[in-house]
Amino acid sequence: MAGTAADVARIAKAEVGYREGFANGHWNNKQKYSGAVPGLEWSDYQAWCCTFTSWAFQQAGIAKGSYPVTASCAMATTWWKQAGRWSEYPAIGAQVMFGPGGGSHTGIVIGYDATTITTIEGNTNTSGSAEGDGVYRKVRQRRDAYVYGYGYPSYPGGIKSADPDWKNPTTIEEDPMAGMTKQDVFDAVWKTDAIAAPTDAADIKTNKNWQPQSILRDLQGRIRSMDKRLAAQTAAITALAKLAGGGADTKAIVAAVEKAIENAVIEVNINTNPEA
Repeated sequence: MAGTAADVARIAKAEVGYREGFANGHWNNKQKYSGAVPGLEWSDYQAWCCTFTSWAFQQAGIAKGSYPVTASCAMATTWWKQAGRWSEYPAIGAQVMFGPGGGSHTGIVIGYDATTITTIEGNTNTSGSAEGDGVYRKVRQRRDAYVYGYGYPSYPGGIKSADPDWKNPTTIEEDPMAGMTKQDVFDAVWKTDAIAAPTDAADIKTNKNWQPQSILRDLQGRIRSMDKRLAAQTAAITALAKLAGGGADTKAIVAAVEKAIENAVIEVNINTNPEA
């Protein structure tokens, strides 16, 4: 079965963090991708951003002949245009070309919105250089002059594109989980500051939006507080019942109830781990 845009995104994302060779105090463009792509073995120790995209398409099982196999960004740009699969709009799984004539740098688009594109790029760095040290996930402005255009591989069923004039062979539905890893899901659920903090939170003035884990911690604290009050009330009622049945005077009953509440709160504090 031919690979999809989701397969390309998944494979590219899994490479984030990979670094090229380092010797004599310098990054040297030695990497694993050239030797794994038939015909590009010669490109080891050369600029490898385009080799990386060829490798990703190959690893995803994209049909041969539906993407360029080259180490040259300029040649890749020409290939896409001659194949009639070129657009000025981003698409999931597209090869984005950067710089004058698309000849400076390249990467794979894994997401986009009205103003930005999210890419996986080889041979770059944290600043987005075209001559970097590894594979990075980047967010770039769609209308940045550095973004030249996009090549669309021929995916089964088509490609999700922002191009209003692009025609897919069939209508496809967007897969909201396309290219997502388990870590992406975890981060989206547990590390997103999208939940309004309780109005009575101690840090409400400085931390108005909480991550879900903050909500759980707050909830645990409130439950412990309820446990203390419930234990105190239960102890008070029990003591009151015992004294009332024994004919004790009012002052003795009040004193016994107060003591029972104090002891119950102390016991709950001792037996409950506040950091659990």
